[in-house]
Amino acid sequence: MKITAITPFILHVPVTGSMIQDSTHTISHWGVVGAQIDTDTGLSGFGFTGTHAHLASDQLITRCIESCHAPLLIGEDARDIRRLWHKLARNPALQWVGRAGITTLAHAAIDIALWDLKGKAAQLPLWKLLGGQVRDKVRAYNTDIGWLSIPDEQLVAGAARAVEDGFTGIKIKVGSSVERDARRLAMVRDAIGPDVTLAIDGNGKWDLPTCLRFCRLAEASNVYWFEEPLWYDDVKGHAQLARQSNIPVALGEQLYTPDAFAEFFAQQAIHWAQPDVTRMAGLTDVLQVCDTAHSFRVPVAPHAGDMSQMHVHLAYAHPAVAVLEYIPWIKDCFTEPSEVVAGHFRLPQEPGAGTTPTAAAWARFRQPAH
Repeated sequence: MKITAITPFILHVPVTGSMIQDSTHTISHWGVVGAQIDTDTGLSGFGFTGTHAHLASDQLITRCIESCHAPLLIGEDARDIRRLWHKLARNPALQWVGRAGITTLAHAAIDIALWDLKGKAAQLPLWKLLGGQVRDKVRAYNTDIGWLSIPDEQLVAGAARAVEDGFTGIKIKVGSSVERDARRLAMVRDAIGPDVTLAIDGNGKWDLPTCLRFCRLAEASNVYWFEEPLWYDDVKGHAQLARQSNIPVALGEQLYTPDAFAEFFAQQAIHWAQPDVTRMAGLTDVLQVCDTAHSFRVPVAPHAGDMSQMHVHLAYAHPAVAVLEYIPWIKDCFTEPSEVVAGHFRLPQEPGAGTTPTAAAWARFRQPAH
């Protein structure tokens, strides 16, 4: 199965409503920036990373795919995923200009497309290719009802409606002010009752004193985890917070390498690992993190940077994954959307990784890749 062509692409898909906001970002669209890999068998694989839909920076990723990665892969056997991963990740020229950021996001798209191809060639959904189903159900938690831009009353109503729809987990954003966020958290807990898990996400906004002050107020709300409470690379701060608060600490969407995760594990700085196949160098990289987390008995909750299209396969196949995030922005762009039924993700059935765009999405959302 020789690689004959690699074509980058960009889709910009609207978020729920006209705009969403967390503590550090305001966006109106989600970027699906990726690569189509064609082979001499007639099969094509699709992979992508997730962005904030800024065309100029998205085109930096597509140029990296086209100019840096594609020339190293044309003519290679698409089934040699691990060897090709090392060929890209350890290429001296690419390693010199970046071991994270743009080069890694571009690599993620390539690696995911190769896994998609491998599943299609084997006529198997990715979860089966990864060794089969290790759990009967994957529980979903809903983040899309919890943005900071949502007024208090709508936040509470949206959380209650999600529970009525079958979700047993909710996540809301924090990072505006300690007082406002503690009040909103308590309101949501009152609305959803004691049996629904309720997580919070600070998106790296606060410092350690602010987090500690907030956590003292938040502990009464039985918080499932505090995600990205501090700056993403602050291992020492997360370790201090983990020791001083009863609220579990979660982290991972902004970590690009297994080495970065390893330091958090070694310092006992997190209770939940949240790797993302679209931000690390693809599934090949994330599998290492999941295996390491499992060896430390740290549960994994993959970040939904790809809005769970590919992570649902990982969640069904890897024993470390305990729960999966639901954000529905881009799911209907694919031939097999990541659907939630009665609070659980449906087991995918189509061959591949669930990353094949529909013709309608291609026509409606595609942006110039150059």
